[in-house]
Amino acid sequence: MGAKIKSSIDLNKLVRENVKRLVPYSSARDEFSGKGSVFLDANENPYENGVNRYPDPMQRTLKARLGELKAVNPENMILGNGSDEVIDLLFRAFCEPNIDNVIICTPTYGMYEVAAGINAIENREVPLDKDFQPEVNDVLSIVDEKSKLLFLCSPNNPTANLLDESKVVELLESFSGLVIVDEAYIDFSPGKSLLDRLESYPNLVILQTLSKAWGMAGIRLGIGLASKEIINILNRIKPPYNVNCLTQTKALELLEADDLYEEQVKNIITEREVLITFLSDLSFVEKVYPTDANFILILVNDARGLYDYLLTDEIIIRDRSKIQSLGNCVRISIGTREENEILKNTLTKFELKS
Repeated sequence: MGAKIKSSIDLNKLVRENVKRLVPYSSARDEFSGKGSVFLDANENPYENGVNRYPDPMQRTLKARLGELKAVNPENMILGNGSDEVIDLLFRAFCEPNIDNVIICTPTYGMYEVAAGINAIENREVPLDKDFQPEVNDVLSIVDEKSKLLFLCSPNNPTANLLDESKVVELLESFSGLVIVDEAYIDFSPGKSLLDRLESYPNLVILQTLSKAWGMAGIRLGIGLASKEIINILNRIKPPYNVNCLTQTKALELLEADDLYEEQVKNIITEREVLITFLSDLSFVEKVYPTDANFILILVNDARGLYDYLLTDEIIIRDRSKIQSLGNCVRISIGTREENEILKNTLTKFELKS
C-alpha cells in the first residue's frame, strides 16, 4: 500500500459533546484500591452465598487472562455483555443522534443496522462486491464529515469469508472515523487477526467473542480491543457492573481449557470440509460459497422449501434468502459429527424427493 500508516487520530472530534462533559458514575468498588476483607461500602447483603457481592466492575482478573491468551495489554480491552453491548457503546460514545452516520458493507451482521436504528443514527449501506469483499472506492464515495463509524465483519456473517486485509488497511488509512472490524469467527479462519495492527492504527477497533470457538455463547461475553484512549472513553459510559460475577467466573474456568478449545476448533474445521464435499454433490445445491467460519453459506434452488423440509425433522438452519444479494441462500452451522450425519441423511432424502 502506498498510503501512510495513521500515527494519530483526533478523538476529540469524534466523541460526542455530552460524553466529553460526562462525569462517570463511580461505583463503590471503583473508589478504593488494594485488598479488602470487610466490605461495608456497597449496601450489599453481607451473608455469603457466592453472588451476594458486586462483581469487579473492570473485570481485572478476566482481562489479565484474556491478555495472556491474545498477547494484548488489558488496558486495550473492554468487556461487554456480548459484543452487541460493545457495539452499542461505540454508537453512544461517538455518534450524535439524528446528526451522524455510520457505514456498513452488506450483506453483513444485522445488529449494526439495528444498533444504528436504536441510537437514531443514519445507516449508510454499501454492497460488497461479487466475492463479498468491500468496494473501497464505493465506501469512500459516501463518507462525509458526519461519518463516524465503519463496520467490517471478517470473517463476514452470513457470507463466511475473510475480508481482504489490504482492503481493510486501505480503509483504515482513508477513513477519518473509527473502523470496527468484527472478528467473531476469526478462530476458524486460516487468515490472521488484525490484532497486530492495533498500535499502527489508532482508529481501529476489533471485536471478538467467547461465544463461538470457545463455546461460551450462553454466558454472553464480548471483547472490544482498541487504543487505551478509545477504551477509556467507552469505560466512561458503560454500566458500572456490566459483566456479572457468574460470567466472569465461568469464563475464567473455561479459558483454562485451551487444549479443549484447540481440539474443538480443529474438529469443527474438519467437519466443515466434510460437509462442503457432501453439499457440493447435491443436485439442488447450486453453489457452496468459500468459508472461513464455523458455518457454510449455500445457494439452492428452493431455500424456503429446504428450510421447511429440514424443520419437519427438527433440524434448524437459517434461511437467508430475503437478504439482498442472497436470494435462495441458506446458512448452515457446523455441528458435531453426529449432528452433521443426521443433517446429511435428511438432505439425501430431500434430494430423492425433489
